[in-house]
Amino acid sequence: MTATAQAAPATGAKTQWKLDATHTSVEFSAKHLMITTVKGRIADVEGTIEIDEKNPKNSSVEAVLKAASIDSRTTQRDDHLRSADFLDVEKYPDIKFRSTRIEGDRKEFKLTGDLTIRDVTRPITLDVTFEGETKDPWGGERAGFSAKGKIDRRDFGLTWNVALEAGGLTVGNEIKINLEVEAIKVV
Repeated sequence: MTATAQAAPATGAKTQWKLDATHTSVEFSAKHLMITTVKGRIADVEGTIEIDEKNPKNSSVEAVLKAASIDSRTTQRDDHLRSADFLDVEKYPDIKFRSTRIEGDRKEFKLTGDLTIRDVTRPITLDVTFEGETKDPWGGERAGFSAKGKIDRRDFGLTWNVALEAGGLTVGNEIKINLEVEAIKVV
């Protein structure tokens, strides 16, 4: 009996990228009163991307979002979202993401990872589009990505709600996530 050995995927040169927070947006949306969509963003974000040029499946992403930087354009709502009813930013200041798998090609792929909110970690899969790479006017290299996904907020212990007299809930459970990411090559 003979066994066939399979070579491990070739690992290419890895490049390191840092998220450019001033050109990156992390936005979310949820239903309000079951009839409209409320949008917001988390402004304070940092992270790194490691890209394996020969085998993109060996690439990785890590990001940290500061929960206190949540902004839905309404102070009262933002204060409530920062409270223990939702994000509890005093106790859990960071929302974290760490990739675990990448499937697809260089242009469009699924990025799966562990999302941690309030010390609860659940998997999430984002649909990602590589928007391109270019040199900036200062000699740096930049790359852009768009991504979207969704979570059920209850999976992270975010269960506060009020039932409506006509049926339904004040806040929808599905949270849609939209990302526009610009990264600067470090190495």
